[in-house]
Amino acid sequence: MNITLSRVFALLVLTAALALAGCSTTKPIVNEWSNPGYTSSSFARIMVGGAGEQTSIRRNFEDEFVAQLRAAGVDALPSYRYIPEDQSIDEAKLKQAAKGAGADAAILARSVNVERKTEYGPSYYPGTSFGVFGSHVGASWSGLYGAPSIRHYDVYTSETTLYDVVKNDVVWAGTVQTTQPENVNTAIKSYVEAVVKALNEKNLLRIKKPGQAG
Repeated sequence: MNITLSRVFALLVLTAALALAGCSTTKPIVNEWSNPGYTSSSFARIMVGGAGEQTSIRRNFEDEFVAQLRAAGVDALPSYRYIPEDQSIDEAKLKQAAKGAGADAAILARSVNVERKTEYGPSYYPGTSFGVFGSHVGASWSGLYGAPSIRHYDVYTSETTLYDVVKNDVVWAGTVQTTQPENVNTAIKSYVEAVVKALNEKNLLRIKKPGQAG
């Protein structure tokens, strides 16, 4: 199922957070691949693209990614400055735009799957009861169990790919699973943090020094 990144994040805000405590809804990288034949991973500039139709979400996503890459010491720029926001983004367009902007690498994020899940649990109606010692001593809680509750939710799988646009190589690819958060900007930030952390752990965000060969 080919679902755009904008739908991933737009649909995230429709329901409450899945986590029991309402905490983070973006899991760490669930699957990743690194090119075993790739020998250089230092980049002077990286262009970031989010494959989505909703311009505000695409802009927020790319800006957050660029900000976190810059915080990690990597020069980065958003694709919306070079690819009109009313146009779709794919690998070919992003690579072409990156080359035109003087970038030697590109990061593309896109949604690859949406999976509907169902969770079953007991319905419990609490009430107060008191022990044999009276209403002020030995108080306890009791309640009645009703029909089982059924809750449906969606799990969104998105893929992020790092390209070397000079060598035309795929350097790294990773998938992240996201569920419904209460705040779309929080979801974007958490998503980007997971990807940047994974890239750093693979030592793929080294800065290319002036005059350094690829």
